[in-house]
Amino acid sequence: MFLNILFTIIYILGVYYLIQYRISIKRAVDLSKEALFPQTAEEFHGILIPTEYKEMEPLSKSTKSYKFVKWGTLIATVLLLVLLLVILTTDFLGSSFFSMAYFFFAIISAVRHRGNLFILPKGIILQGRYFSYSRVKEYEVERIVRWHDMYGINDRMNFSYKLTIKVKGFFPLVNFVVIENEAHLEKIIELLETNGVQGKRMADPTQKSTPNISTKS
Repeated sequence: MFLNILFTIIYILGVYYLIQYRISIKRAVDLSKEALFPQTAEEFHGILIPTEYKEMEPLSKSTKSYKFVKWGTLIATVLLLVLLLVILTTDFLGSSFFSMAYFFFAIISAVRHRGNLFILPKGIILQGRYFSYSRVKEYEVERIVRWHDMYGINDRMNFSYKLTIKVKGFFPLVNFVVIENEAHLEKIIELLETNGVQGKRMADPTQKSTPNISTKS
């Protein structure tokens, strides 16, 4: 009985998360039209998104990522309901608790839009979610040089900059992107600091005397 109640709660929370994520992406598409950065094709191409580390794309309802979230939310909700019915109507759960829990979370986490970062007049869009500047805590910049844990993952990432933006939010998210161009990074930081978001730049181990950002090799 307890496990049935537990999975029912997980199902409700999972569906709530999926619906909220779908709404967030739809709102982000509309708000991204107001973006102060990025605006040009060069600026989009200079942002590498986490996991795949491909160039960032404009937010649009016509992209594959948006359609994937749109239809994926529906499909995932149905699959979760099927799993929940299996749990409630059979004794399959008895010997497969962890397997069923894994399927629940795997289905929920599979519905993902490609990462993104937009700087807006009144907030930011980070990984498809809008955050007002009051919810942005700080930023952090790291140079991706030799010995950095991201060095060597992708040639374009080497000697680029990992920009982490910490936000206040209930749901966890990957909160960083990689910026290739120093000028683009400086523009992002200027916009953030103009709107009251402070941060720090980690010391570049290739520079002995100063922690300031240096020009990309």
